[in-house]
Amino acid sequence: MKALGITQPYVSPNASALPAMFKDNDGHWTAFSARARVLVVNSKAQPKPDSILAYADERWRGKAVLANPLLNTTAFNLTALFDAWGEKRAWEFLNKVKSLGVKTSPGNGDSAVLVASGQAEFSLVDIDDGLEAVRRNNGIEIRYPDQGTEGLGTFMVANAVALIRGAHHPDTARKLIDYLLTAETQRKLAFSACAQTPLSQGVEVPSTVKRIEQLRVMQVNYSGIRKRLAELRPQLRAWAPQ
Repeated sequence: MKALGITQPYVSPNASALPAMFKDNDGHWTAFSARARVLVVNSKAQPKPDSILAYADERWRGKAVLANPLLNTTAFNLTALFDAWGEKRAWEFLNKVKSLGVKTSPGNGDSAVLVASGQAEFSLVDIDDGLEAVRRNNGIEIRYPDQGTEGLGTFMVANAVALIRGAHHPDTARKLIDYLLTAETQRKLAFSACAQTPLSQGVEVPSTVKRIEQLRVMQVNYSGIRKRLAELRPQLRAWAPQ
């Protein structure tokens, strides 16, 4: 929206403590929470996958499932790999994943159900879908991927707010932005069914959600990721397993 001139800058005083990656350098958007992308795993799996690299591991041939790679958070997650790894390594990874017979599902919730039903050993899903599956089936668990010192880190789906250019009530809009960025709002989102990760440090979270300071987070160019996905979509469509 920034590139299209839809937004105008506003830097909330409540944004000062947020990690730089989660706010626009020019103040056009600010993230107020984030949804972690986690692995939902069969509790009996040995060893338990703890990295997205498990998708390219022979041990899991035909036992992994991935939500539609052309849509929503999965598409953005895959796109981020190209910035993190570069074109060559990202395509090598995806081609290996496809060669190992990864299953695909219509969405993250469907992927979690496939793991819960025993039709797959693990899947990469949004945390809310993973926790819902865990609540329904005690034979599965969630794991934050790639948390080692050399790990890629967990991809976080940033939920952002922006001030619309020419808004009829800009002062009210700024107050709303300030409110969304408070620690209390972030705490409420963490304890809600969507299980959002607060982006301010020290905010109380339930036992099922990790604080941002407890996580190794994947470095993402959120300002450019939508454009990057648009560039990659034709190639991803050709790659997508059937």
